[in-house]
Amino acid sequence: MGIPVYVKRGKRAGPTLFVSAAIHGDELNGVEVIGRLLKSKSINNLRGTLIAVPIVNVYGVLGQSRYFPDRRDLNRSFPGSMRGSFAGRVANLFLKEIVTKCDYGIDLHTGAIHRSNLPQIRANLDDEETRAMARAFGVPVMINSNLRDGSLRESASELGVRVLLYEAGEALRFDELSIRAGYRGVINVMRHLGMLARGRKSGQPEPFEARQSAWVRASESGFITHLKQLGDYVSKGDELAVIKDPYGEVLNKVVTKYDGIIIGKQNIPLVQEGEAMYHIAYFKKPDEVIESLEMMQDELIPEDESYPLGELPA
Repeated sequence: MGIPVYVKRGKRAGPTLFVSAAIHGDELNGVEVIGRLLKSKSINNLRGTLIAVPIVNVYGVLGQSRYFPDRRDLNRSFPGSMRGSFAGRVANLFLKEIVTKCDYGIDLHTGAIHRSNLPQIRANLDDEETRAMARAFGVPVMINSNLRDGSLRESASELGVRVLLYEAGEALRFDELSIRAGYRGVINVMRHLGMLARGRKSGQPEPFEARQSAWVRASESGFITHLKQLGDYVSKGDELAVIKDPYGEVLNKVVTKYDGIIIGKQNIPLVQEGEAMYHIAYFKKPDEVIESLEMMQDELIPEDESYPLGELPA
């Protein structure tokens, strides 16, 4: 078993960037993002080096599972050890053979199984260089995210490698908007880093930063009727969903205690009491975030679908 790695070296000097996907084996949008990136004419005149790893957790992809065969989460197994667990050994190998060779990284993710995420960047926004990369990526939502123990981003940070984490879509599903936003975002970051020539200016959405977010949880177990969707702005007291029993009787209503924008949502129509249902982020200018989200939708999924896949305007 091997991990597929594609290395493209530019003829001129520049930084080294890794782009990785499927650290969680059921998160597949990033595989398609990297596939389109490698087929794109945009990277023909590259400065520096691009290291693309479309599938890090090969075992998980083959088994359609988030985890390794030892049931460990690879993204909680860094920095790992060559004498450690199976997942720890692969994490250590990826860190030594890929991450230590790079200056920057972009790690592509989706929501967990039965959950969808709005296209968003998670990063250490207190670091100015990382924040500039996050803004360059060009999706409307940026989340200031603390480093998690055992994560790739934490280990990379300790090595001085700045990493963006892109979240979009749902596990085991291709979502075209998420894929296109991810592809364009990687190209935008490469231009920002000087690896690609600057492109023409387009109506790219303005990124907005959220410093806080919270999950709204189910108050009962039952069947869900969703009233709000990804990207919706909600105000304190708004009904997000109705929970019913098998006879159609309303057991309870799910109500938000906060004003914000829904950036994550459960999709399966069954819920257990206490289960996370809606992820809401708080923004100072929510109306402008909504406008940027609509702009991204209109630009990346145009009605005439005139752009060939992999050659979208970036």
